[in-house]
Amino acid sequence: MPASTSKGEDYQKIFHWAETQKDGTIPSFAVRKNDPYEYQAGFGNHFESEAVPGTIPQGQNSPRCVRFGLYAEQMTASAFVAPRPSNKNAWLYRVRPAVAHEGFTDMPDNKDTESNFMPMNPRVHVSPTQLAWLPFDIPTEGAIDFVSGLKTVAGSGDPTLREGIATHVYTANTNMSQKAFVNSDGDFLIVPQQGSLDIQTEFGPLYVQPGEICVIQRGIRYRVDLPDGPSRGYILEIWGSNYELPELGPLGANGLANSRDFLTPKAKYEIKKERWEIVYKLGGKFFKSAQGHSPFDVVAWHGNYVPFKYDLTKFVNVGSISVDHIDPSIFCVLTAKSRDPAAPLADFLIFSPRWDVASHTYRPPYYHRNVASELMGLIYGGYGGRSDSFQPGGVSFECGMVPHGVAYEEFKAASAEPPPEMQISKGAVAFMFESSRPFTITDYAWNSKKKHEHEPKMWDNLVDNFSTHQKEVEGILSQTKGLKISNGNGFSSGSA
Repeated sequence: MPASTSKGEDYQKIFHWAETQKDGTIPSFAVRKNDPYEYQAGFGNHFESEAVPGTIPQGQNSPRCVRFGLYAEQMTASAFVAPRPSNKNAWLYRVRPAVAHEGFTDMPDNKDTESNFMPMNPRVHVSPTQLAWLPFDIPTEGAIDFVSGLKTVAGSGDPTLREGIATHVYTANTNMSQKAFVNSDGDFLIVPQQGSLDIQTEFGPLYVQPGEICVIQRGIRYRVDLPDGPSRGYILEIWGSNYELPELGPLGANGLANSRDFLTPKAKYEIKKERWEIVYKLGGKFFKSAQGHSPFDVVAWHGNYVPFKYDLTKFVNVGSISVDHIDPSIFCVLTAKSRDPAAPLADFLIFSPRWDVASHTYRPPYYHRNVASELMGLIYGGYGGRSDSFQPGGVSFECGMVPHGVAYEEFKAASAEPPPEMQISKGAVAFMFESSRPFTITDYAWNSKKKHEHEPKMWDNLVDNFSTHQKEVEGILSQTKGLKISNGNGFSSGSA
């Protein structure tokens, strides 16, 4: 446990958030000490917040007159007749409604972003090769904010089809000044890797540091400041779905990401009669509108369609306490449903400090082929569970059914001696964007100088141990009726 938890870096040294509570010897706290804001707790709740008490109408949503002459504006994020569990909306009481703008104009295409991942698109590439990218550079010249610093790596589908996924990185060196962003395509799950994000949303502010994540849903306006200077991170964008907590099944009511640890903003408004630019992303293209007042003039709001954040150090890891590995679905923080009830559109998984105690078990990640597309990143620390090493800010990708696993040296070491009960991934948090859909790779990522392939030679020395037991095996087979022994270079069996 670090001596101090006053800086963001201090939280990268802890095993779990519980360490910060010092076994009940200090008053408990739910937010990092350097976070300047207050929040409401819960996931999927119907929240309400007032910057001025007594503002929200009671008993109705849209009265003839809202207090203080405010405008009532509803944001509906699902079909009007969607079942209650999936019906998403929010009521905002604001100085001016969002419709008070001066119209839309086209913006130049961002050549580093992509939204159409169909293989017939010449700007995307299909490959079974295991790929990786060194950390993408944060620009040092020019003013690049969060929006202009977006770069797409891979994805599937198309936002106009209302089902799909895109994975991005962002690299930024300046604040969004008098500028807000609206993603009209889908929801952003944002993972800061270097530098905190001070995000002003219509619902109030969020302060998101490396080791935390936030989700800002489709249609919500926000701006991003960089309080720590230049910043880099990852984004998982989904279309036609929303993030939710995974089912816990036999785990019961507790574990993984507990709903009480998610935080939503409290209302905070500003009234500035200044020129603002609102950037819209629609169908992967960018548009802008102008207005003469701040878009963040919401005095009060209520609803269940609200942005939120989560501290990854609060994740409650589970695993085997006897033998073998449990499937990596146990590391799922958030999931998003697809139209296939048996396969998610997207999962967000993390690999954080935890105990590894399985006995009589091969501890490294086993050799594996699975149907999911896996794009992995590293927030801080080191991680040895990939086919090739990668650094914080880098990316590693494997498409479905491509085999992966460790080199022979690690296999041999793990097989030689029984490992002790131990803490693993100390001082590190890695994550995975996982999807049931096959990914294609964008031009930006494909042609990047940061790209490199996992070196297949790392598996060249995976020796054939089985053949060293040839005589023993032949002796066993010779005693088994109906089995034949070949006389070729190897040996094989066949049933009669």
